[in-house]
Parts: sequence; C-alpha cells; structure tokens
Amino acid sequence: MTRAAIAVVETGSANLASVLAAFGRLGLPASPTRDPDVVRAAARVVLPGVGAFGDVMRQLAGDGVADALAERCVAGQPLLAICLGLQVLTGGSEESPGVPGLGVLAGTIRRFPASCKVPQLGWNQVAAPAGTGVVADGYAFFANSYYLDFADAEWTPSWSSHGVGFVAALQRGPQLACQFHPELSGAWGAALLERWVASC
Repeated sequence: MTRAAIAVVETGSANLASVLAAFGRLGLPASPTRDPDVVRAAARVVLPGVGAFGDVMRQLAGDGVADALAERCVAGQPLLAICLGLQVLTGGSEESPGVPGLGVLAGTIRRFPASCKVPQLGWNQVAAPAGTGVVADGYAFFANSYYLDFADAEWTPSWSSHGVGFVAALQRGPQLACQFHPELSGAWGAALLERWVASC
C-alpha cells in the first residue's frame, strides 16, 4: 500500500473540500479516505468534522476508522483533528447522550450556556502558551455550539472564550486537536498548518 502523505478522513459530515483546498494551497498533497488501513499507514492524518457528534461517531465506527484513529493516538502518530474532530476524541458529548467518543481525551463535550449565542460563528481570539508548540496567539474562525473545558496534563492547551472559557486547541507532540477551523482562518491558519506538517 502506498503511504499517503496526508490522509483526510471522510466522516460523512465534514468540511472536506475546504481542508483539501487548504493543503493544496500549501503545495501539500492530501487525499480523502474511509479506509482504516490507509488511516493506519498514512504519514499524517487529518480528522475534520462538521455536524452532529453521534452521526459522525456512527460513521467512523461503521467504516472501521474509529479503531484506526484510536490506535494512531495511542501510538503518538501525527494527527490533526478539527472542530468536531476534536470533540470525537473525548469520551462523549451532551449533544448525543449515550454515544461514546474515542476516549483519547478526558472530559465531556458540553453545550454553551443558554446565556451564550449559539452557534459561535466567526472569529475569536486564541491564547497559546508562548513557545510551546504549533499554535500561536492570534485569531481563528470558529463554528461550534459545544466545547471542551478540560485539558489532560499530557496535552498543552490553548484557550479561547465565548461566555465561558474553553479549549481552543490541544497539542501532544505531533498530535493537534483544534476547536477552530485552521483551513478557514486565513494566513494565521495556513501558517499553523505549515507548522503542524513541519512538526511531524
């Protein structure tokens, strides 16, 4: 099997075209896949997501990709999870009670409080620890009604706020999970994608 440079998981509900286009603008070959063997073998994997937690988890499990993604995470292999992609790495979400996530990240995804406008749709500030990894301070594009407010000690968090503080991104070596959409975040997002590729 040919080792894909960047394999982008087809979740059945994703911003696939914009992710592929973002890497294309950087001159980096990326290909969509639903094949768990490709996910296991690829040099780098991107898990994008737009839509409902339960629907995406059922799609990943049905394709056999959920296990392949969990294996990559345990092995520390390069992975970029975007928006709902970050959320499915957790144990579950209030959006789809009873549907388990991959369990890679601790915590449960929660809906923004009633006092907050949902979805959060637009640009928001990302605050990153100085000099610690791929994420830098800046402004990113978000589209989310649910959020994570907990960071495992082994992951380096960046933060944002929308009525409440929430995790904007988590990094552990070559593994990066972003609640925002780097592929829609202009030059700042393009630079982040370049740094992630260079880091792995």
